[in-house]
Amino acid sequence: MTLSAHAVATLDDRITGSLVGAAVGDALGGPVEGYTPEQIVERHGGRVRGVVGPWHGGDWRTARPIAPYHKGDGHVTDDTLMTHALVRVYAAVRDHLDAYSVADHLVPDLVSTPRWIPELEAEALPLQRVFLAEKWLAARLHYGHVDPREAGTGNIVNCGAAMYMAPVGLVNAANPAAAYAEALDVAGAHQSSYGREAAGVLAAAVAAACAPGASPESVIETCLSLAKDGTRSAIEAVSEVASRHDDFEPALRPLREAVAPFDTVGPDYRAPSLAARRPSRLHSVEELPVALGMLLIGGGDYRRTVLGSVNYGRDCDSIATMSGALAGALHGEGPVPADWVKTVAEASRLDLHAPARTLTEVAYEIFARDTRRRRAHEAAFAGLADAR
Repeated sequence: MTLSAHAVATLDDRITGSLVGAAVGDALGGPVEGYTPEQIVERHGGRVRGVVGPWHGGDWRTARPIAPYHKGDGHVTDDTLMTHALVRVYAAVRDHLDAYSVADHLVPDLVSTPRWIPELEAEALPLQRVFLAEKWLAARLHYGHVDPREAGTGNIVNCGAAMYMAPVGLVNAANPAAAYAEALDVAGAHQSSYGREAAGVLAAAVAAACAPGASPESVIETCLSLAKDGTRSAIEAVSEVASRHDDFEPALRPLREAVAPFDTVGPDYRAPSLAARRPSRLHSVEELPVALGMLLIGGGDYRRTVLGSVNYGRDCDSIATMSGALAGALHGEGPVPADWVKTVAEASRLDLHAPARTLTEVAYEIFARDTRRRRAHEAAFAGLADAR
């Protein structure tokens, strides 16, 4: 596909590419999450180049009791489950969202409606699959009745909100500042500090990627114009390193070294440091800057971008979810390998295209409503100005 073809991708195609691309990235990254690039090579006899099986083979149920999930074989993880849940909130509200939308719609969806959970190979409440930082939503909002705008305070600070914030960017396509503001409001129910900031910047990045003529460089420029504190510094540091590479292999260690001063988890992802995931203006989640770095290294190409994210290791399902969403928003679904899409959809027993159709319909409705609101404001302001 040529650059000119990429430049004229429709909103419909960009939304589809972003949501499908995110789900496929999630499924590819899931089975190697938590490991180093070196461990990934040793386990798989080289770099991961597509869908692979569980790290522990048939022992996936018992190998890690805290996470008895079938990661691998094309199964999406909680990143995709949460993304699709947020799309359902948009379908219910059919307008911009805020923290109250999370309390009124997202949390009830998680705690009351059984759905097929690929990693559990069963129908269950989504709450029974999401991890600790997401269970916080139910504890604080469903049981604690905390003000939704403040409910994220006290949660572990991680990428839990950012990992499913692509729909906010898509609804605000080509309007990054609006996406950033809306995502910060939505994420306030879930996260605080740099976790909340990452959600805002990821949404802004997706919105920027939807703009006609967008490029990895323009997406990163937009992020740097909006990001604050440690998140901005981390994106700047990682992007500077990424700009010197056009292949992920030699960039894996330099990217980790660039983001390490801002990451609180520490060198051993499975054994976080005592300072891990605490609020700070100096730090950043690791996943967002690395996803942006891989987008730059891959030149926006879906396959190169996502495979770089997967082989980075650590929280690579979330990194690949984010970078897949960004590459898909840049170029639409066309560059997402069709065999990967088919495998993930069939293995996960999910219609990966249905959420995109829903969100596209809602995005057009919201844009029409925004246009009417803007024109009403323009008329009102003009009346005030005429009175001078």
